[in-house]
Amino acid sequence: MKVTVDVDCTPEEARRFMGLPDMTAVHEAYTDKLKKMIDEGITPDNVETMMRNWNPMGEAGMNLWRTMFDQMSRASGGGK
Repeated sequence: MKVTVDVDCTPEEARRFMGLPDMTAVHEAYTDKLKKMIDEGITPDNVETMMRNWNPMGEAGMNLWRTMFDQMSRASGGGK
C-alpha cells in the first residue's frame, strides 16, 4: 500500500513546521554586503575574502588553491 500526502504551504510555513531557524536577517545582511561590494567595485581582496569564507578548509584550502593556480600558471608559461 502506498499513501501520498500533498501539503500546500508557503516556504515560510514549511520552515516553521520543520522547526528550521529563520535566516531572513542573515540573508538580508549578506545580500546587502554583496550589493555594497558591487556598487563600490570588486577588488582582488574582496574575491580572496569570499573564497576564504566559502572554502570548507579555511586557510589550508586557500593555500591549496594558490598552489594549484601557481602551478597552472607556470605550466602555461605565465608564472615565475
